[in-house]
Amino acid sequence: MRIAIAEDSTLLREGIAQLLVAEGHTITAAVDTADELIAAITTTPPDLVIVDVRMPPDFVDEGVRAALEIRTAFPHVSVIVLSQHVERRHARELLDGRGGVGYLLKDRVSDISGFLEAIQRVADGGTAFDPEVIRQLLAARVEPDARLATLTDREKSVLELIAQGQSNAGIAKRLFVSQSGVEKHINTIFTKLEIAPGTDYNRRVLAALAFLDGSGSPS
Repeated sequence: MRIAIAEDSTLLREGIAQLLVAEGHTITAAVDTADELIAAITTTPPDLVIVDVRMPPDFVDEGVRAALEIRTAFPHVSVIVLSQHVERRHARELLDGRGGVGYLLKDRVSDISGFLEAIQRVADGGTAFDPEVIRQLLAARVEPDARLATLTDREKSVLELIAQGQSNAGIAKRLFVSQSGVEKHINTIFTKLEIAPGTDYNRRVLAALAFLDGSGSPS
């Protein structure tokens, strides 16, 4: 796929670029500011963008603001945000009910196979949220609504893995159950959370939102 990278650390930026080129992808831009990223995407839209949360000039939230702008102006472009630490507000802003988005801690990039898997999952319209991001979002959520209380412990485990962006196969592997068993659990979760049929990934993202928010309708 065609990928643009925005990361102010030259070492990390070039390392990611070389890794992706070795995997057969094309780097359309490798820049160190959010403004350069927006300009590059406007000229040559990629399939996916990898962007650091904090970038020059102020190192506050330039990267995530660029990511949100890209998701609005270029909805066909998938986005993965990298961060040194979990920033709950930014993570929650990226979860807007659509797929094609990820939020990973930079430490996870060293897990090359996991990083490449996350890139592919997001590019395919799914989500990839770091387990630590999910944990902190759960810690900050409001009181759960009645629908979440109807889920069994196993269904809650499945839903937490959905929130991370795991595929059915990934969930089955982690919970030591069959994929058909996972599919049954997911269908039951959708029913209990009153999520109407639609695009599979959208339903999964909406279920994750209901889980992380703990309140409100996922529809």
